[in-house]
Amino acid sequence: MLDFVIIGAAQAGLSIAYELKLRGYSFIILDKENEIGASWLNRWDSLKLFTPAEFNNLKGLDFPAPKGSYPNKYEVADYFKSYVSHFDFPIQLNTLVTKVTKDKQIFKIFHDTSTIKSRHLIVATGPFHIPYIPRFSKNISDHITQLHSNFYKKPEQLEKGKTLVVGDGDSGYQILDEISRSTPNTVYFSGNTSVQTLPQEILGKTLWWWFTITGFLSISKDSWLGQKIINSRQPIIGTDVKAILFRQNVVCVGHTVDANQTEVITEKEVLKDLRNIVWATGYRPNFKWIKGLELDKDNYPAHKRGVSHMKGLFFIGLPWLHTRASATLGGVKEDAEYLVNQIEKHSQKEAAQEFPEAATS
Repeated sequence: MLDFVIIGAAQAGLSIAYELKLRGYSFIILDKENEIGASWLNRWDSLKLFTPAEFNNLKGLDFPAPKGSYPNKYEVADYFKSYVSHFDFPIQLNTLVTKVTKDKQIFKIFHDTSTIKSRHLIVATGPFHIPYIPRFSKNISDHITQLHSNFYKKPEQLEKGKTLVVGDGDSGYQILDEISRSTPNTVYFSGNTSVQTLPQEILGKTLWWWFTITGFLSISKDSWLGQKIINSRQPIIGTDVKAILFRQNVVCVGHTVDANQTEVITEKEVLKDLRNIVWATGYRPNFKWIKGLELDKDNYPAHKRGVSHMKGLFFIGLPWLHTRASATLGGVKEDAEYLVNQIEKHSQKEAAQEFPEAATS
């Protein structure tokens, strides 16, 4: 019987593992991938963080990159491997958890080969679960290559010819930038072109430095300002959107609304000559495998700063778990420390109720 099972071995899972080991708890980290850092390695090859290296440290080990540099996905994965090795965390890879139940205060964690029992469960799987693609994509002919950004790695995956990139977030614009640089062919862009952008550096200081000293990253989601930020469109960071959209081979077509075989219908025109579509259209959460879990209106777990409505079940690494920094590489450690402190407070309170003579002696 373990004190804790942690599901997920990226930054959120490693941060909470550090706090548990520091306090002497027994635990194991489960991850569905075959290597540490796979959640980053599986993304497109040219991916770089928009946070500089000095803001990417997990507790107890500096990120091994020069100050002011922006690490790539391989450096992040290597850092995770070093972190696990440095602190000798118990990890079980190639373990896809398929169901979680709770019976008599004990969690049963089911995976493909066995069942693990634990007094507490911490879910650190992050927000990127099910790649979302519009339903009408199924109407499109197999002659057109379709990739979600989750499976896009590099332009060489694409067929020669015209490409449509759908999605106006950071991923969509970064992929549009890369593909349009790599080919003289037309690259159509589907999405909002009136997005706000922020540079990675302002007045000789990194954007993250400004975010830190102004307290922007520490704004609670429960404050009026936090709610205002959450409900507003997030800016594109570190990408020159205007320069990309003004390229001769980039054609903006508005939102994509429907498709039929070889035709993709957008707000501005019907595209009839596509060879590729990259869907940078985000993800949908999936927590249905946790039986009895209460979900909010967006299908994320109902919780208060990571403490769920189910006793003994905790979440970390979700967007805006508490602040803007909660889902970032360098910010998740604050949530990890808070969660374990809360766990200990609850445990002490329960012990005092069960053994009142010990609490007053």
